[in-house]
Amino acid sequence: MGQQTWTAVDDYFDGLLVEEDEALLAANADAASAGLPAHQVAPNQGKLLHLLARIRGARTVLEIGTLGGYSTIWLARALPPGGRLVTLEADPRCADVAAANIARAGLADVVDIRRGRAVDLLPELTGLAPFDLVFIDADKPSNPDYLKWALELTRPGSVIIGDNVVRDGAVVDPDSTDPRVQGVRRFTELIAEHPRLTATALQTVGGKGYDGLVMALVTD
Repeated sequence: MGQQTWTAVDDYFDGLLVEEDEALLAANADAASAGLPAHQVAPNQGKLLHLLARIRGARTVLEIGTLGGYSTIWLARALPPGGRLVTLEADPRCADVAAANIARAGLADVVDIRRGRAVDLLPELTGLAPFDLVFIDADKPSNPDYLKWALELTRPGSVIIGDNVVRDGAVVDPDSTDPRVQGVRRFTELIAEHPRLTATALQTVGGKGYDGLVMALVTD
């Protein structure tokens, strides 16, 4: 078994359980046309984020890393009337594509796109805290900084999700010279050490290859 099988299984379940409407399909198509990297979550992962936000009963969501807005749309659609999503994007080209995709999905009044480096923008969000769910999917070397701010901007019962933490299995190598690997290793270690967090990690295979995510609950 390998990538061909993983993709086929994703396609099977997506066909039964995941509905991508025109806005979601167009978001990916426009991102590809604009030359953005194909780093967006897979459809079933987008649906997972949507379900987690709904299960949590989230009214406020913080997304670190917007890319073309695909995951943003999934998360924003999980919010109740009056809910709010703030998403941070450092690349102006990504932010422009995402803004158009979010507007086409009818979510411009729900989503607040903030442009710039997340480490610079996060301190400005204290007045909007607490957030019920934080989705971290940006530059991995900065994950420890993002976790610090996620803890500042959440409350007991909030959920913190970190994507792309397996790195094709390289996460187990303590001697890796890849700063992305070291970033997710330190991120996970900090979660494990933190007295306010209880967490788990899941390895995933599918159309997007081999990777995984960390999910943490803020307990107090």
